[in-house]
Amino acid sequence: MTWSVFLTDDAARDLSDIYANIARHDSPGKADHVLQNIEKILDSLSESPERGAFPKELLGLGIRDFRELFFKPYRMIYRIIEKHVYVLVIADGRRDMATLLERRLLQG
Repeated sequence: MTWSVFLTDDAARDLSDIYANIARHDSPGKADHVLQNIEKILDSLSESPERGAFPKELLGLGIRDFRELFFKPYRMIYRIIEKHVYVLVIADGRRDMATLLERRLLQG
């Protein structure tokens, strides 16, 4: 079965910001490398979205509605609803993820 994968506006903005930040502070080549790898991981969600782990910050609260995959240090957090995968957050895992997840996922 193939799943449909969608990036929310927030996740698309996250990806754009990550790319711009790497290009500005490292190199456009490095930014391209990171973008290609993240896109490859996101594309793979169409085949097996259940393989992602539950984010530890949410699991500690008993929430199992979200999953995540990594391209370290980046975390891609998504939710599966019926036959669709919604990517909600793409963030540097070194950030204060608990606050970010609370703001993005639990208050909406």
